[in-house]
Amino acid sequence: MQKLRHLFVFIAVLFSFIADAQFTVSGKIVDSATKEPMAGASVFCQNTTIGTATNKQGEFSLQLKSGGYELIISYTGYQTKELRISHTDNTIPDIEMVKEEKSLGEVIIKTSNEVKDGWEKYGSFFLEHFIGSTPNAAKCALLNPEVLKFYFLKRSNKLRVLAEGPLQIENKALGYNMRYQLDSFVYHYNTDINLYRGFCLYTEMEADDSLKRVWAINRNKSYYGSKLQFMRSYYDSTLTEDGFVINLLDENNTTKFNRVADVYDTLYYGALDSTGEIEIWYPRKFNVTYTKKKPEPEYLKKFKLPKNVGTQVSYVELTDGIAIKENGYFYDQKDWINQGYWSWKNLADQLPYDYSP
Repeated sequence: MQKLRHLFVFIAVLFSFIADAQFTVSGKIVDSATKEPMAGASVFCQNTTIGTATNKQGEFSLQLKSGGYELIISYTGYQTKELRISHTDNTIPDIEMVKEEKSLGEVIIKTSNEVKDGWEKYGSFFLEHFIGSTPNAAKCALLNPEVLKFYFLKRSNKLRVLAEGPLQIENKALGYNMRYQLDSFVYHYNTDINLYRGFCLYTEMEADDSLKRVWAINRNKSYYGSKLQFMRSYYDSTLTEDGFVINLLDENNTTKFNRVADVYDTLYYGALDSTGEIEIWYPRKFNVTYTKKKPEPEYLKKFKLPKNVGTQVSYVELTDGIAIKENGYFYDQKDWINQGYWSWKNLADQLPYDYSP
């Protein structure tokens, strides 16, 4: 019995060590044609506070906590590079940057008409669906709206927004400055669904201790019930304890959702393996109910819901299975489409992957 107790202690310490493990990733950025090193290239992990610039030799090094990341490399006049990395990628082969010949914006201009007064006509609409309409969103500001270009595509009845440069966003609710490289934003009027994709680097705002305490409280509030917590809870096999319930759309009734009794059933879940990730897949739309907090009053008011609604409900469709890493990073992110509460919680309420409550 004594030996068994020591074994349990050893296992607990081992898992604690693994959870706190860090790794360093390093590499070199070069021009694809000349193979010359590129100094001053921006290198950061998407949706984190972790980033740097290459030195004179084109080299970079980043220290990361265990988990998955999308490494973003950008340089003016070159195509942005994306690399998926994890703890196995300590040294990356030389990353070759390709000169940009024709931007996505130039292609769009040839096939559609830019709305000349786009910001005046669609600016508020864009901010509501991109940054959000929550109390936190009210404390956010887009500092450089002039970089945005708006295109309305009549045939498909959708709005597309592109940016000529990174968006500079100030979030005074959570205490972050965000540099967001917007790849594209699309709003589909026929289905009332918006999709946006981009690469965000967070930077901590400077402030006195009292304001930092306010930010810590707000971040904590934003985390619990979030998609980020859901991903981590699924990874840690603590969905039930953390207050998440999954209901799957009935196969024969498009208005009925049935409780998934075992969310770790192999029908929906691929267990942790040597890749350091789990996989989930649901064949139909499902909803995620968070039972530990009520929806915010602003959400109920906006969607004209009763004041006595007691849980937060989000609806999700997966176009393919996704893989989840321990820090909450998942891929492919384009395969995840959500509506409901999480779709109301946009950029203003999102936290970086290196956030810990």
